[in-house]
Amino acid sequence: MACSSDRRFLFCGVCGTQLALSSVKFAKCPLCNFKRSTKEIAGREIKYRVTAQDIRRELGISTFEEGKLQLATITRKCEKCGNDEFEYTRKQMRSADEGQTTFLTCTKCRDTITEN
Repeated sequence: MACSSDRRFLFCGVCGTQLALSSVKFAKCPLCNFKRSTKEIAGREIKYRVTAQDIRRELGISTFEEGKLQLATITRKCEKCGNDEFEYTRKQMRSADEGQTTFLTCTKCRDTITEN
């Protein structure tokens, strides 16, 4: 079978909907009833690549469950609200021979502090 780079043969020439094989003689558009002969489609092959991320996106499944991701915490007094707990993350912002940047967020007022 020949692999076709022109994939329009699978879609309706009028409205663009994917054709359904209604019989052995023709493929029919389910919306506008456009028909295409199966002789035009016969012998053509299309290859698809589907990743796990594509499936999760299509099904509406998040990589991380909502509310389940928990950041590391540290005890430190917030200057704005007086809360004593911060969530933090670290990221390498400069060259590799320098330290990481720490991003602290107050768990109560969401005030942010950045430390180099």
